[in-house]
Amino acid sequence: MPQSAKTTPMKRQHILVIRFSSLGDVAMTVPVVYAVARQYPDVRITVLSRSYARPLFEDLAPNVNFMVADIKGEYKGIFGLNALYRRLVAKQFTHVADLHSVLRSGYLRMRFNLGRFKVKHIDKHRKSRKRLVAQKGKVRQQLPSSFDNYLEVFSKLGFPVSATDFHSIFPPEGGNLNLLPKIVGPKRSWEQWIGIAPFAAHRGKIYPKDKTQQVIELLTQQYPKARLFFFGRGKEEDAVFDEWTEQFPQCVNVGKHLETLHQELILMSHLDVMLSMDSANMHLASLTATPVVSVWGATDPLAGFMGWGQSRDNAISLDLDCRPCSIYGQKPCRFGDYRCMSGIKPETIVEKITKLLK
Repeated sequence: MPQSAKTTPMKRQHILVIRFSSLGDVAMTVPVVYAVARQYPDVRITVLSRSYARPLFEDLAPNVNFMVADIKGEYKGIFGLNALYRRLVAKQFTHVADLHSVLRSGYLRMRFNLGRFKVKHIDKHRKSRKRLVAQKGKVRQQLPSSFDNYLEVFSKLGFPVSATDFHSIFPPEGGNLNLLPKIVGPKRSWEQWIGIAPFAAHRGKIYPKDKTQQVIELLTQQYPKARLFFFGRGKEEDAVFDEWTEQFPQCVNVGKHLETLHQELILMSHLDVMLSMDSANMHLASLTATPVVSVWGATDPLAGFMGWGQSRDNAISLDLDCRPCSIYGQKPCRFGDYRCMSGIKPETIVEKITKLLK
């Protein structure tokens, strides 16, 4: 019999996922990357982001890897991006999913397109967003979530997902508390563990300090055996948290005792509830299957940034004609008083937390 012709083995499919930006935005990619990895176990996936996001993807799935890109240092500017592109090409990717779609990722996308890779990018629905935050002719309608937008990119690449069954980056029992300092655990059966993340990147997303303190006072009165953990890092955060921990002994400044994001995620996985602004901590807690009471001022869940698996019933906001006025919360209040936040009563927040604790 004639010898059969040799066949060239098919190149294994390898998806490059690009998402830099803030920690919260990167966190929102996790359930989607997990879903794609689970449905396509023979496809390799490499997430390209900044170093702080590594704990979100470690051990996420056997076929998911993480790659660091220092876009403000080693790969800064056009020359840096060209060097990054050369490094990426050597990884032999077959598909590129740009989940960020900004100048940096757009440049990389252009280079990959010239190299005849299969490349798709996110649709940010900019026109709909403008109508949502317009001062006149505002159109309040639910926009596609970030998760839906990310899934659409993978679908266009040829990897549609039938179901997103992500629950938590940890097992059902949560992360290993033994990896945390003694001041944190163990968790006793009669304790309620409540996380509070009162800060955000922009003032339009921050609940006033004095009202947050009233929330803490109400919670400690109503739940004298509860432990309250403050999440947030920075000089301003530490100054406020030190003041509160001195006043309320059952409170802990997480940033002073936990060194890494992974440790914070472990702690979040054991919280009974997290109180957060529209910030990264809402998304991080969501990745640990912790229910979140979220407070919204200048921004709104209608823009599509609600945390994974979170209920809209637990989102608190005021029905004002002026809001939402911003997609990301960076615009100054045109009235100057940020009434969308200051008008929310502490009792309203405590009521939501109490409902979840019950």
